[in-house]
Amino acid sequence: MTEHTVLLQEIQTLPANCVGEVVDFVAWIKQRRLSQIQETMLMSEASLSKDWDTPEEDEAWASL
Repeated sequence: MTEHTVLLQEIQTLPANCVGEVVDFVAWIKQRRLSQIQETMLMSEASLSKDWDTPEEDEAWASL
């Protein structure tokens, strides 16, 4: 049995008034993951800019 199947079975046995909490928790997990991805992108921007911010790169992308 997969974890997804187990999770779905557990959700189905919850009282109706608890399902909203599960939905909120799933939304929180997704938002946290998205925030981590965005944070990683911002942190790598500084190190990558050393390669990107060059006259050669500007010339290569000038026609786009």
